[in-house]
Amino acid sequence: MSHPVLLVIAHGSRDPRHAATVHALTERVRAQRPGLRVETGFLEFNAPSVPRVLERLAAEGADEIIALPLLLTRAFHAKTDIPSVLREARARLPRLHIRQADVLGPSPLLNATLDRRLREAGVRPGDLPRTGLVLASAGSTDPEAIAVIAEIARELRHTGWCAVRPAFASAALPRTEDAVRALRAEGVDRVAVAPYVIAPGRLPDRIAAGAEAAGADVLADVLGPAPELARLLLDRYDEARVPVGASLSA
Repeated sequence: MSHPVLLVIAHGSRDPRHAATVHALTERVRAQRPGLRVETGFLEFNAPSVPRVLERLAAEGADEIIALPLLLTRAFHAKTDIPSVLREARARLPRLHIRQADVLGPSPLLNATLDRRLREAGVRPGDLPRTGLVLASAGSTDPEAIAVIAEIARELRHTGWCAVRPAFASAALPRTEDAVRALRAEGVDRVAVAPYVIAPGRLPDRIAAGAEAAGADVLADVLGPAPELARLLLDRYDEARVPVGASLSA
């Protein structure tokens, strides 16, 4: 039996770096699992759109799709936008069996990706006891999404950082610059900012600007096409493909 197609659903952006990063990530997913068909669709701004990809797959004879939201938390896009798009596609393409996978976070693999980006930015294990971390996400009006970011920050506090604060680029407070300044006011010697976002764009740029304005010592890169993140996409695909309690054959 052929494996379901993995359709990675990204939000899309006018910033060309966004789509380039998404495609680099899906290429890494293909490299980690040769033989798996991996497609990419965007909700807006970029082509191909999710409906066009699904129409093409149906025309080519695909019958089973795992739709994976490229999202870190369960906010509006995961709860409303993507289910709506997929419902419309099922109505138009009744022979296509589409399942929506879970969002990516929270996950130890995301924490590992954050750690990779911070190490690449110059943070060493010995720095943590005197370094405060600002975990800067895009932000959301959804209380569940905000609570998840706050919980991740609390968990990271137990990994050696002297302090960890969440921050948001939009829709919620504090902003990155305010979180950096708050840590300084508490006497933290060194401050690192870690963007908890997948790809570059307007909101990650706002995080970077806030870090610079407040004089953060370290600014890590976005999560991007890291091997840990690619592994996480495959984990979510496998979880959606196999019923709970069933075994997964290679």
